[in-house]
Amino acid sequence: MKQSLNPPLQQSVILGFDPGRQKCGLALMGTDRTLHYHQVVPSDAVISTINELVQQYSISLLVMGDQTGSKEWKQRLQQLTPSLPIVSVDERHSSLEARQRYWQMHPPKGLSRLVPKGMRYTNTPIDDIVAIILIERYLAQ
Repeated sequence: MKQSLNPPLQQSVILGFDPGRQKCGLALMGTDRTLHYHQVVPSDAVISTINELVQQYSISLLVMGDQTGSKEWKQRLQQLTPSLPIVSVDERHSSLEARQRYWQMHPPKGLSRLVPKGMRYTNTPIDDIVAIILIERYLAQ
């Protein structure tokens, strides 16, 4: 699930980061809650992807989840972009919320519409949607 990079924006944006061991979720959202980008990235490619995003967009803040490997990731990111503020956000239950959001963004079609919501399984990673939710949680504070 990748959204293509748009031309640089005039407003500053928030970078959402859902850290993980195998894969990470990234999202760019304006302070007006307009979603500009979201993608799931392999963990070994996330630093270069974040570096590319920082060069292309006016990112004012990085919001990241506070669970899996967050301390190590935060140290690495501070070395990469020392001037970019990093804020940790409570990540509890974000995966469940992201799974529900996935079905809002991609409604089931055909017979899969008959499967109860709690039993639906996504066949794609949803880490990028978690990153979106982390930004929204930050903005709601």
